[in-house]
Amino acid sequence: MNVIWRTLWTIWRARRLLRRDGALDPTTVGRVTVRTLPTDIDLLGHMNNGRYGSLFDLGRFDLLIRTGLWDLLSEQRWYAVVASETVTFRKSLELWQVFTVESRLVGHDDKSTYLMHRAVVDGEVYAEMIVRARFLRRSGGVVPLEELFAALHKPDSLPELAPWVAEWATASALPSTKKPAPSIWR
Repeated sequence: MNVIWRTLWTIWRARRLLRRDGALDPTTVGRVTVRTLPTDIDLLGHMNNGRYGSLFDLGRFDLLIRTGLWDLLSEQRWYAVVASETVTFRKSLELWQVFTVESRLVGHDDKSTYLMHRAVVDGEVYAEMIVRARFLRRSGGVVPLEELFAALHKPDSLPELAPWVAEWATASALPSTKKPAPSIWR
């Protein structure tokens, strides 16, 4: 709940920028300035590792709104879900530290789109998260990327997916929801 006010602020700001500046190209790097608050800090005095995902969501909301994708998703009754994500930490964010959440679409495969989020201080990466997202219909089922790109009225201008990202997606995938996934520890 304590991220809700920052989320509402980010959504309001992104809508204002979309109206003022028009839609961004889907390959643009979005930037949102954030400050580490007392509610973000763990017992060790730096930002809790679990908080990064919530704050990186701010970058995702900003990017979806400012590229016009948010409105398209609403019109079509589609929504995005995170299928998998991995975060790598390099340096700690301290209490009251200001940082920038940088977000960018980095490619796609036949089922998913991939985003990169970074926590950046003075141009230096402190943490980085790769996210694999899929688009679903509120009525049920997956939205094929060809249909998504057609609805955007844009050519598929996302860059080629880096081989390591494709390998990560394959290696980290769980079975589909139509197949069993028993919890067996080896």
